[in-house]
Amino acid sequence: QVRLEESGGGSVQSGGSLTLSCVASGGIFSVSSMGWYRQAPGERRELVARIYNGGSTHYATSVEGRFTISRDNTKTTLYLKMNNLKPEDTAVYYCNARDSGFEDTWGRGTLVTVST
Repeated sequence: QVRLEESGGGSVQSGGSLTLSCVASGGIFSVSSMGWYRQAPGERRELVARIYNGGSTHYATSVEGRFTISRDNTKTTLYLKMNNLKPEDTAVYYCNARDSGFEDTWGRGTLVTVST
């Protein structure tokens, strides 16, 4: 079974940058794509970005052009580079791994707080 652990969250001022990391261990051979989701207080969890094993990526409209998702060559570490952060980006960010059967595994989340 895949295990995911996020790091890199923190507090930053509007316009600043952060990079989140997610280390995957366990059955990573079964993973077909990985992604970042976020959940703000009182809101639903939403997709931020996803990257597929072939390298293609998909971004939420709200972060396109500001955030970049990537994986290392071993596909064991997932990154989310976040630039020009806005207060509305404040949320708990979750790492996600999806297998070929569309079964999801989640990390515990890391908090990102953007102040004005």
